[in-house]
Amino acid sequence: MIDWNIQTRSHSCQICHRHFVDKEAFRTTLFEQRHGYERKDFCEECWTRHCALEQEKGQVEQPKALSQWQSVYVVPPASAPDPILKDTAESLLHKLIERNDSKHAGARFILAVMLERKRQLKNKGHIMEGSVRVLIYEHPKTGDVLMIKDPGLKINQLEEVQRDVLNLLEHGLEPIQGEIATAGVLPEQEIVADQAPKSAGGAGMEDQAVVETKG
Repeated sequence: MIDWNIQTRSHSCQICHRHFVDKEAFRTTLFEQRHGYERKDFCEECWTRHCALEQEKGQVEQPKALSQWQSVYVVPPASAPDPILKDTAESLLHKLIERNDSKHAGARFILAVMLERKRQLKNKGHIMEGSVRVLIYEHPKTGDVLMIKDPGLKINQLEEVQRDVLNLLEHGLEPIQGEIATAGVLPEQEIVADQAPKSAGGAGMEDQAVVETKG
């Protein structure tokens, strides 16, 4: 079973291990492994040398990349505490990818398309997994690569998917059984569910296929 994880950008070259500098161009590749996809990042010098070696006769055949493109390294900004606890479209998409629940396949696809239109994600092409199209997205600031399976939505399925997206943005994902943390709670103490009110968020339809949210 393919692992639909988020491929985080490397901060150094896969071969020479030199740390990338701000605004440096580098190469990103995706390789198919037994249990998922593996991302590798190379500086331009090592990438050129790597391609040349692959073309030489007598070299051990290396697995070919499913996809490759040029990216630009941006030094990540210092992280600051986020006072907004409610999910944004971007944070929700990350959670849905990590959860990998098939019932939210349509929501993952719609959120990715919406973020692409808002230029928060860049489409880097697609690969085929059998008869299924897998879209490749890159976050322009963090360099994270997201693999989104195209569920092949029909017109009569869009309304249901839109409702799912709106509900998830407003109320968040339901916790998995056993996911609630119990650290620091003594055995004799009763665990009380958090009854804090949930904040509501506005959302509207950009078109039949995309749910638009306020950023």
